[in-house]
Amino acid sequence: MERPAWAPRSIDISVPSVSRMYDYYLGGSHNFEVDREAARKAMEFMPGLPKIMQANRAFMRRAVRFAAAEGITQFLDIGSGIPTFGNVHEVARAAAPDARVMYVDHDPVAVAHSQAVLRGTDGAGILAADLRKPGEILNSPELLRLIDLNRPVALLLVAILHFVEDADDPYAAVTELREALAPGSMLVLTHASYDGIPLPPERAEGAVDVYQNIRNPLIMRTRDEIARFFEGYDMVEPGLVPMPRWRPDTAPEDEDPYAFSGFAGVGRTA
Repeated sequence: MERPAWAPRSIDISVPSVSRMYDYYLGGSHNFEVDREAARKAMEFMPGLPKIMQANRAFMRRAVRFAAAEGITQFLDIGSGIPTFGNVHEVARAAAPDARVMYVDHDPVAVAHSQAVLRGTDGAGILAADLRKPGEILNSPELLRLIDLNRPVALLLVAILHFVEDADDPYAAVTELREALAPGSMLVLTHASYDGIPLPPERAEGAVDVYQNIRNPLIMRTRDEIARFFEGYDMVEPGLVPMPRWRPDTAPEDEDPYAFSGFAGVGRTA
């Protein structure tokens, strides 16, 4: 397999990556055949995966605009992935020109492309780090140069926690992040679940098995398990709901049935 010029030498392009698969679902070009093959295999079981990803991105943009309208001008996007049109900094800056955004990802391709996209952009940066080690994120010089943790921050954990296994204690990581944030901060979250998927569970499990087979397990949590991530936050109306039902711009009834898979919510600290 020929290595594209944009692919960092440090990555193994023979192994699928969830962030590059996500890029493929969204119609991006920064993915390899091994990523496309895995994504197509998952879509054999769950053909609506691209619709789920589109709904996820649409919710993120609405939530960022909401946070900016509430006066938050600092955004910490962990598990940010490969940049696509309508990134957090673009949406945030449209609503609040002085907004600051720190992206965090552990995928070298996502980091490399974020660096390219953000080159020459003031008030936005990318940090190579892992959600499972929140202390390394919170204490990094890159973050502290850009984000003032003494002021409210919108913490984005969008489509990332379902890739953190229970053995890695994602609840502890989210708690550690919350405890570092100033009062008035927000948590913006989406999470995969079998709830809402317009398929029999055993068929949806076929797509989950694809992620298991590429050593990136997809953890499908229940609504109650997802709600636990918001401990210490007051939920913003309408609460934890399917993505198209969170403060929609258009009638949810017009959305593809797959868009209602999983949950989205925003919480605010007192």
